[in-house]
Amino acid sequence: MTGTFPNISISTERLVLRPLEGDDVPALAEMMNDEQVAAWTDVPQPFTEDAARHWITQYAPAERAAGHGLDLAVTEFLTQRLVGIVQLTKTNWHVRSTELSYIIAPWARGEGYASEAALATAHWLFRDQAFERIELRTAADNTASQQVAQKIGCISEGVLRNACIAHVRTEDGTWTDVRTDFIVWSLLPEDMEGSDEQFADIGGFATYADWN
Repeated sequence: MTGTFPNISISTERLVLRPLEGDDVPALAEMMNDEQVAAWTDVPQPFTEDAARHWITQYAPAERAAGHGLDLAVTEFLTQRLVGIVQLTKTNWHVRSTELSYIIAPWARGEGYASEAALATAHWLFRDQAFERIELRTAADNTASQQVAQKIGCISEGVLRNACIAHVRTEDGTWTDVRTDFIVWSLLPEDMEGSDEQFADIGGFATYADWN
């Protein structure tokens, strides 16, 4: 059983999650060149505007069309500034499960945007798409990502030992790989019951299909 996610926009009181657009290229490239992004993701460094354009025009549409996942730009409602990315990957349409990840730009950290965007995406997946499981994986030392998982109500299921490759700066300024553990988290529809009131505090959400 294979499906595809719709072109979707999800709005909260402060944010709009929407498909990536060509105008996002400069901000996306700048965000992906951040030290924290380089440390905890496999995004190639340096990340060029050509790479950002390829992501927006080819990679993301192909992943959605194939049913593998969905890439959403996270933007501020008032300023329309790009403040992050939410990704759904490794989607299993038979099991109705997907893996969720998030990146927040350095200029937007500390505002609670990661948890707000992740929570809005989870509500949409469970309510509108009839999903039954969302999985998150966080590197063992990535405490900021772990705090987001805890804040939205995820349950820690265990540790995948030596399953993650993080990156550290060497003395000559280049990056080198280091192995660490993955902490596996899950979120099920019943886990969201306690978050309904919390989500109401940030304005709930509205969805708009076939965004263009």
